[in-house]
Amino acid sequence: MTSQPIGFFDSGVGGLTVVKEALKQLPNESIVFLGDQARLPYGPRPTQEVAHFGQQIAGFLLDQNIKALVLACNTATAAALPILQARLSIPVIGVIDSGSQTAVKVSANQHIGVIATEGTINSHAYQQAISSRSPHAKIEGLACPEFVTMVEAGQYHETQAAAKVAERLSYFRKHPVDTLILGCTHFPLLRPAIASAVGPGVTLVDSGVETVTVAKRLLADKGLLNHDQIQPVHKFYTTGNVANFRKIAEDWLELSGLDISHLPVDQLVAYGDLNVKERSIDEA
Repeated sequence: MTSQPIGFFDSGVGGLTVVKEALKQLPNESIVFLGDQARLPYGPRPTQEVAHFGQQIAGFLLDQNIKALVLACNTATAAALPILQARLSIPVIGVIDSGSQTAVKVSANQHIGVIATEGTINSHAYQQAISSRSPHAKIEGLACPEFVTMVEAGQYHETQAAAKVAERLSYFRKHPVDTLILGCTHFPLLRPAIASAVGPGVTLVDSGVETVTVAKRLLADKGLLNHDQIQPVHKFYTTGNVANFRKIAEDWLELSGLDISHLPVDQLVAYGDLNVKERSIDEA
């Protein structure tokens, strides 16, 4: 059981920022990652639709014999985390709660900003998570869907991207914060541009990094960490273009020869919702 892989999924390549952290903190663990690029972006979609997508993907990943599931997508976390946690007996971890907890902890004045997709901002999930820990916190939410588009297009290294980021984040000049949550797993790929735009006085919180820390602790508590000396196996799937996915994945993860396969959306849709596919870790 402990040698089974951990499943990760995102609407696209952004979740690879969480995988990169997992490779650091959990070097013995095998990973299965799915980027649902064919249905990107999730941000503008209705919450119920994103919840359906999350359940379909969870069904596929369960068939890959995973021992835990990480929703490496803020929009999917807001829409599907409670459903998946209620219906699956394996650990299911999202990115919002852990990021909020860290932000409250490091914020000197409890003036906290969140940049994310429209879906995440409109869900008020971060606002609720932060307020539950710090009732008097002042929270500024800003939707930045164009950041996702830039990352998926592989433009995160370009000078033009930095200019666009600076223009969008000028919002915080009139709405100052001391801490900024990167509330979309795509955004750490733009971290240098974001840091430059908001200045050294703002602490950046990467929800993905904090999520892996939480996942590691949870797996340890449940006795699910893999201590075998066998070389871990990593498998990647995309519903989009494999060549485009590979270019960004190998650049960001600083790895070559990744095992990447195309997964047609029709195969995911066939899983339906998990109300008829409840499974335990022993059955997966």
